Amino acid sequence: MLEDMRIRGLGVIDDAVLALGPGLTVVTGETGAGKTMVVQGLSLLFGGRAEAGRVRPGNGRALVEGRLVLTAGHAALDRAVEAGAELDDGALLISRSVAGDGRSRAHLGGAAVPVGVLGQLAEHVLAVHGQSDQHRLLQPARQRAALDRYAGPAVLELRDRFAADWGRWRQGRGTLDQLRAAEVERNREAELLRLGLVEVEAAEPAPGEGKALIAEIERLAHADDLRAAAAAGQQALTGDETAPDGVEALGLVVSARRRLESAVGHDAQLGTLAARLTEIGHLLTDVAGELASYLASVDADPARLSAAQERLALLTTLVRRYGAADTDGVLAWAQQASDRLLALDGAQDRIAALEQQDSELEAALGELAGELSAARTEAARRFGAAVTAELAELAMPHAEVRAAVSSRELPHGESAGGLVVEGRLLAATAAGVDDVELLLRPHPGSPPRPLHKGASGGELSRVMLAVEVVFAGSDPVPLLVFDEVDAGVGGRAAVEVGRRLARLARDHQVVVVTHLPQVAAFADRHLLVVKADNGTVTTSGVVSLEGAERVAELSRMLAGVDTGLARGHAEELLAVAAAQRRSGTRPPA
Repeated sequence: MLEDMRIRGLGVIDDAVLALGPGLTVVTGETGAGKTMVVQGLSLLFGGRAEAGRVRPGNGRALVEGRLVLTAGHAALDRAVEAGAELDDGALLISRSVAGDGRSRAHLGGAAVPVGVLGQLAEHVLAVHGQSDQHRLLQPARQRAALDRYAGPAVLELRDRFAADWGRWRQGRGTLDQLRAAEVERNREAELLRLGLVEVEAAEPAPGEGKALIAEIERLAHADDLRAAAAAGQQALTGDETAPDGVEALGLVVSARRRLESAVGHDAQLGTLAARLTEIGHLLTDVAGELASYLASVDADPARLSAAQERLALLTTLVRRYGAADTDGVLAWAQQASDRLLALDGAQDRIAALEQQDSELEAALGELAGELSAARTEAARRFGAAVTAELAELAMPHAEVRAAVSSRELPHGESAGGLVVEGRLLAATAAGVDDVELLLRPHPGSPPRPLHKGASGGELSRVMLAVEVVFAGSDPVPLLVFDEVDAGVGGRAAVEVGRRLARLARDHQVVVVTHLPQVAAFADRHLLVVKADNGTVTTSGVVSLEGAERVAELSRMLAGVDTGLARGHAEELLAVAAAQRRSGTRPPA
């Protein structure tokens, strides 16, 4: 419950305090006094749009403050605590300010919070029903949303499930369309990779093969030079048998060792040197042997040289074609190409899996859409009956309102945005396959027509008021605000409006801005927005009326002036309303 609210510098209101409470509170006043600013203040307090033009001239900012009391565990209270709010003697203090330049600030329980947090509270606390809301309800999409809200969990849970599955279905179908669209390019890439892999596999390059071929070609191309060098080296080490007087390294070393050994007895140090010459002899012998083996292995083979050159040319072509540095790079490319080819081939498996998922989700959505349509149809029947019953008490006893639930069938060639339900291809959105439209039949024999086509201005006001009352009765929020939704209503119908609002006030806190005395008479609390002679609102702004003051205000609302006859009528209205509120019965005809 909103215990009180203070408005400063908003529109024509300079400073006004509204003492609210449980039950039905009405706000009245002359035209231009600022009644609508009360609703605007409530909207701002709960996160509504801030407009710099609403700031009262001469005031630096507009400020709205409220004291909200909620039961423990209420969703709005939990959200406030999450935002850092602290309670003041069990109440939640809310404030919202709007500067002249349009900047807005919000505080909740002493903590500065984003304005969006106040909007989140409003979802659990406040519902505003006004003429602008009535106009929005003339839109089919709004009517469907309103019907779902009226139907409650029976429809809302189905709708939420459908919306979630719809999102998954559309996302999966989008991915599937992308994969299908890229299939030609994917196939082209896969074919190129396959050709490359076949070429590399046919060449069978080995790691490091290119470098080995270059070394082999160099050796084969200079075989004669290599043989000559090896032979000369071997001859220098071991000598030439055909030249017995030749000098060879190995013979010189042996001779030097023997000369040293002959003098070892005179100096042991020569023995060490002789041993080293022995080692040198062994090394020279080994090198000479290896040179002999190398000489035997070097063969000037023109055929092998040609084959090696051809092989190197093939490998060089592969290296250049696949952007590698050497044959190792070619092998690395082949591995990457093989992995990529597996991924491309796996796309076909993914397409098949997505097609299966698409088919299953579409079938499930079709069934769910049928259940949602059936639930909406049942809710529409109850809603139509409830609104029609309300109209009977609003001086439209023969009128009938029906919420028509329909769907639009698509040609089978237009599958985009469609869903098959019970064998029919229907236009669909995340909200289902249903269109909802409120139809009015003003009297028997007349065809049902859409509200904006089938009702006069006065009838439309009463129909929309009946719709609002039915919606409000099913609304779980504790605070309901009605902003002159009784426009165009008068006489006995106006009394019925007051009676219905009083009935809503048994389970809700109801605030009504009205110009009808018949409605004001049913109030538990009557607030008057006072307009000063100079066209501004007094410092108090809003006064609470009781007793004679209330009778005087009702007299003004009835006759425009406070006369004895008008006072008598006002007192009679109050008495009838009090009796009806006590008994809960309808007023006498």
